[in-house]
Amino acid sequence: MKVTMSCVGLRNLLQGLSFSVKYYSSINHLQTTCPCSKIKAKKCHILNCSECTCTHRTAPSGSILPWRFFSCKEGTRISSKRKQNTSVVTSELLHKNLLKSEQENWNDISPIYKPMTKRIKEKLEEFHNKYTFNSESPRMRFGGNVYFEENGCIFLSKADDDEGNVDILFSTDDLGFSDAFIQRIRISPDQTYMAISLKSESSEEATCVIMKLGHFPVVKKVIPSVFSFEWAANDVLYYTTQKNLKCQNVFMTTFTYQKHTKLVYTEQDARFFVDIYLTKDRRFLTINSNSKTTSEVWLVDCRNPFALPALVQARTKGVIYHIEHRNDELYILTTYGEPAEYKLMKAPVASSGKENWQLVYALEKKTKLVDFEMFSDDCIMFLKKAGHLYLNVISFVSHSVQSIKLPTWACEFELESHPEHTTSTCYFQLSSPVHPPKRFAYSFKENNLIEQAVQEVPIITNCHTTRLLAKSKDETLVPITVFHNKNSEELHRKPLLVHVYGAYGIDLNMSFKEEKLMLIEEGWILAYCHVRGGGELGLSWHKDGCQHNKLKGLHDLKACIMLLHELGFSQPKHTALAAASAGGVLAGALCNTDPELIRAMVLQAPFVDVLNTMMKTHLPLTIEEQEEWGNPLEDEKYMKYIKSYCPYQNIKPQFLSRHMKMINGYH
Repeated sequence: MKVTMSCVGLRNLLQGLSFSVKYYSSINHLQTTCPCSKIKAKKCHILNCSECTCTHRTAPSGSILPWRFFSCKEGTRISSKRKQNTSVVTSELLHKNLLKSEQENWNDISPIYKPMTKRIKEKLEEFHNKYTFNSESPRMRFGGNVYFEENGCIFLSKADDDEGNVDILFSTDDLGFSDAFIQRIRISPDQTYMAISLKSESSEEATCVIMKLGHFPVVKKVIPSVFSFEWAANDVLYYTTQKNLKCQNVFMTTFTYQKHTKLVYTEQDARFFVDIYLTKDRRFLTINSNSKTTSEVWLVDCRNPFALPALVQARTKGVIYHIEHRNDELYILTTYGEPAEYKLMKAPVASSGKENWQLVYALEKKTKLVDFEMFSDDCIMFLKKAGHLYLNVISFVSHSVQSIKLPTWACEFELESHPEHTTSTCYFQLSSPVHPPKRFAYSFKENNLIEQAVQEVPIITNCHTTRLLAKSKDETLVPITVFHNKNSEELHRKPLLVHVYGAYGIDLNMSFKEEKLMLIEEGWILAYCHVRGGGELGLSWHKDGCQHNKLKGLHDLKACIMLLHELGFSQPKHTALAAASAGGVLAGALCNTDPELIRAMVLQAPFVDVLNTMMKTHLPLTIEEQEEWGNPLEDEKYMKYIKSYCPYQNIKPQFLSRHMKMINGYH
């Protein structure tokens, strides 16, 4: 498991500000990733409808999966002994009977697919071995010491040691955490203490282990249910606790002779999620309270970590902001002002209110800020514009901006580890669904981009990338990225796999996957529809596809698929639609409204019951989700609007068969 040594709170901010859903359990419908931990947690909402039951029948076996019919309209008989707590019993019977019948059905039909499954597994293994390379674990350097993690162990080496000598500081096996993986590492400024978060696949909460380093490292403290943590001083640790998928409390604990722990901050608004991190120069620890649309930041002076936190700017509805520090000035990445896209501003530490914010740099319209990294004399912005990636370097010394267009094949980027504040070179990787990661470096001294010579995996040369624009119902142009084999002929006869997400301002995942490349070599066409609700064209693109604009994402998806077919990329009978998590809303809605456009769907932990979920405020995340879907309990317009597109509310008999594979969890 790869571990990232430093937390970058901004990356959470840029991923749609879904702070409270990035790391959550399999009972939540979101499938996102923590860009700091690289932990990829699949999420799903579990059906909890007390008024529904399921019946099914199995069609005769054939060359395709038998049809499966489900109905939630009929009643369920419950024995008189179990009529107490009827709703719970009904739901329990529904799930158990459905799972049992589906397992029996799969056991009956699965043998005919074993030869095909075996061939696919062998092919995938071949691609995995061919295109996977062993990348070095991220390193965190403190003076002459280097810390890194591999295979559940944390090692210490000397920066000038060329012989590979290392000391083991921590092992999950030795301390009884054999089923856990290391999620985050923090070293105290004087390197006396090390804090580690451990998380197992079976738990949604992490445990923080604090160790005192030395010749014989010892465990000093174990804190359960910890989400984020940072060292404010040599022996002062700030951390947040997680309860019911929420983080709302910040604590401070010390390890001196006067050991104590105290509550520092509590968030009262259920829509907000609290996270902490250090500015890159380690001057301030920031307490960040964020909803999906609004931010509030408090500063802890690391030179005086026991002082009360100071407010930067009181929360203002619709204003997102993130704080960095340089030379006694706060650098503020924010949506404040018009247009409501990201801008870089600055203000004195002593007078940090928004009335004192001065513009440094503003993004152009329809530009997505993918990532932001602060250095001693520069900052780097990774941008996405018109389907292409750009690297913008803003110099605080020369007050200039250099914009570099990255290779056209690149769709995703990832910073290598967390660069040092004073480094002269920034390393990152570029990839696409069908291009393995390739290493690049930007040199601040030379002001140029360097393509690294070493390439351990083959370069893909037989794949063609096409970028299209589909005209949606309201004339809006919607981007599509298409991949296919250059040698393919008669593309209208080839199978097409369409991908969609369209929620939370999060881009479609377009990082490299061996299975995508395998499909290309098998003759498939891959299409990625960047519909509204996602974040590919900036904050306005998300805003134009959330709450009362959700149907625009559906119209975009329909327009994209129709354009693909019109241009000769496959045809409906060879088209499949893939979606995960909240992408299931648009995929399910399309299946209800325009089933003739597709033949099959693959849904991974799909969110398909928006209405019932948003009406159940006892669920941990429902309140904060209102900023994405609306509040049907307080607004009848939202009730009717959600009903109009919610996949579960619009199920109806269809003459055309849609073959669906749904991957879910059950608790």
